[in-house]
Amino acid sequence: MIGNQEPNQEEEPELKVTDKRKFNPDGSVRDGVIIEPEPESPEPEPVSSTVITEPEAAPQTTSAATAPAEEEPLLEEDDEEHPASFVNFLSTLVTNAAVALGAIPHPVSGQTSSDIDAGKYWIDVLLMLREKTKNNLTPTENHLFENVLADLQLQYVKLSRAAEEKLKAQAAKKFSSKDILGG
Repeated sequence: MIGNQEPNQEEEPELKVTDKRKFNPDGSVRDGVIIEPEPESPEPEPVSSTVITEPEAAPQTTSAATAPAEEEPLLEEDDEEHPASFVNFLSTLVTNAAVALGAIPHPVSGQTSSDIDAGKYWIDVLLMLREKTKNNLTPTENHLFENVLADLQLQYVKLSRAAEEKLKAQAAKKFSSKDILGG
């Protein structure tokens, strides 16, 4: 071995820890700490939701009664663009149902296939979500939800009937009237 050190004894670095917190665990101010009042910042100006420039010949007049009505749809549009909005969440579930029912191709494989059981599952999930969100949606969200759900249910019924007709046709090919009546 090199040197006279024992194998288990290594030189440890010396660390010094300084507590820079201003308050004790009980919430009181620590000794030697001076709390400076924060400078007051000017109040932020309200942000206008739209900026529309009109030709100078047409003056802009807005009555107090029409202003809130114009403002409300803009807020809903902003919510729809937010990645965590209800409309985006709903579109995720609807996309899964549409892929399962063969209405749109699979996003990854690009292939269109139908799985009636998976489609029914996603429709049932949407029905449960509709029940749980009853009276908590905006009129726009509710209208969208009802229309999409009705379209998916119609697609499911068409697909189910087509599968049933296909099974009947296959059964008809396997058996003839002679097989059934004898002869």
